[in-house]
Amino acid sequence: MVGVSLRIRKCHFVQLLATCLVLSTVMVCWEELDNRVVSHVKSYSFRYLINSFTYINKSLTIPHKQARSFSDFHYLLDHPDKCANQDVLLLLFVKSSPKNIERRNAIRSTWGNESYIQNTLGVTVRVLFALGAPPTRENEPLWSRQSGVGFQEQLVEEDLLHGDLIQKDFVDSFYNLTLKLILQFHWVHSHCAHARFFMTADDDIFVHMPNLVKYLQGKSARGVTDFWVGRVHRGAPPVRSKYSKYYVAFETYPWLSYPDYTAGAAYVVSGDVAAKIYQATLALNASIHIDDVFMGICASVVGLSPQEHPYFAGEGKAPYHPCIYDQMLTSHSHVDDIYDLWKAATDPRVKQETSGWFGRLYCAVVRVSLLCRPSFVGTYPCKAALW
Repeated sequence: MVGVSLRIRKCHFVQLLATCLVLSTVMVCWEELDNRVVSHVKSYSFRYLINSFTYINKSLTIPHKQARSFSDFHYLLDHPDKCANQDVLLLLFVKSSPKNIERRNAIRSTWGNESYIQNTLGVTVRVLFALGAPPTRENEPLWSRQSGVGFQEQLVEEDLLHGDLIQKDFVDSFYNLTLKLILQFHWVHSHCAHARFFMTADDDIFVHMPNLVKYLQGKSARGVTDFWVGRVHRGAPPVRSKYSKYYVAFETYPWLSYPDYTAGAAYVVSGDVAAKIYQATLALNASIHIDDVFMGICASVVGLSPQEHPYFAGEGKAPYHPCIYDQMLTSHSHVDDIYDLWKAATDPRVKQETSGWFGRLYCAVVRVSLLCRPSFVGTYPCKAALW
């Protein structure tokens, strides 16, 4: 009898120990579970069941004078006549850091070469770089601690050579990206409102300019309006982990879901949309530092919804293959390989290899094998294979 009682007590002890272990594991993992699973469940429920951001928009609306504080910075470099008296198909702003001169030069020599676009594609595309000011001495990072000519002086010299830097005097940092977005839409409104399309992109994006021009020409011929296209995020939840650079405090944005938005890496809007977004920035609190989310908030205010195009990149690089180049619009995370990719993607043999019934069938099979693998994540969705 004593042995039975002892075994029961041991069994209870093991059960208690196991319960404590499970609870400890749950407590340790709860924050990660909440960030990755619970927050998404809440967000999608908010997005698809409630599906209204009207009161969010109202709560973020502020007096115009207060909203102007997010745009009233002085220009350090400007080219107000860049679009003057020209039929501009596309104005393309590249968000760039002052230190990234090599990236800017690579873009100027490849997909952002205005002379190539004009002479080869027969349209006018204007490419500009949006920058803030280099950090001050008190908080400057190691990359800007140089002897001799300062970073701003280098930027002035670069701009004298190329004439394509648009810079205001807010500090250039990740946490000022929304200010950089506002800079772009205000510059478009003031100096290039007649452009048929406006695009914003990161400086590590590759743009297949021949494909993009062809795509936009087709949209322009149909007189498209309310056009906003890119990689769409629907029902995305705010990140509440303070360890993430995407962290947004409840005080800044207390709701469970963001309005739909396109990934800030690259997206395109029509000229009428650019005008509407400009108007929205005149009355919204822009303290949220995630620029693509702020774009979504602005669009929600003026009643716009984004459109998905599978060949606008998500995270990561597109597969290197002619059948991908044939459809590619943008690809992400390109720095060192941009010259080689430009040469390969615009090679005339790409169109030769992918045209005709056999080429189309071959490429459909190749794209399925490349984009629909379970291990492939990020750049293009599986549905792009049959686009």
